[in-house]
Amino acid sequence: MTASPNLSSDNPQEAPQPQARLGLAIVRLTIGAMFVWVFFENLGKGLYTPAGYAGLINYYIQHDHAPAAWKAVMAAAASHAAMAAPMQALTELGLGILLVVGLLTRPAAFVAFLYLGSLWISEWGTAWIWELLVPVLASLALSVGRAGRTGGLDALLARRWPSSPWW
Repeated sequence: MTASPNLSSDNPQEAPQPQARLGLAIVRLTIGAMFVWVFFENLGKGLYTPAGYAGLINYYIQHDHAPAAWKAVMAAAASHAAMAAPMQALTELGLGILLVVGLLTRPAAFVAFLYLGSLWISEWGTAWIWELLVPVLASLALSVGRAGRTGGLDALLARRWPSSPWW
């Protein structure tokens, strides 16, 4: 597919490839919606309560194949479930909203990459290996590709500060 010559960007740092920008926006909306969905699913399951959170983390510790050092990190989180559970809820809902509206997409997507990567390691041996790997890599692509500049609030910020690395 080729872009028509009259479809150029006002920003020299933004590639004049509307199909690619639209594709990234679709991935951004999908990953954002996934985070919002997971927040409400986990809320309904009681996983943001200290007991629910600790129970899930302890299940992973007992059944997954994560490295021992990572299991120690998970055990610390489980032992502080009263603080870790609401932090996870806030992280999931916050990342979801930021990605859906396309605000601070690059840093939000990078945090999503790190967060989903940690969940991927936590689930080794208990879930299909590709279940989280695809969203992990999609989040990395969003942080590189300036996905909030198409159909997101980052587009408004980019007009004011076009060279900012944040959007």
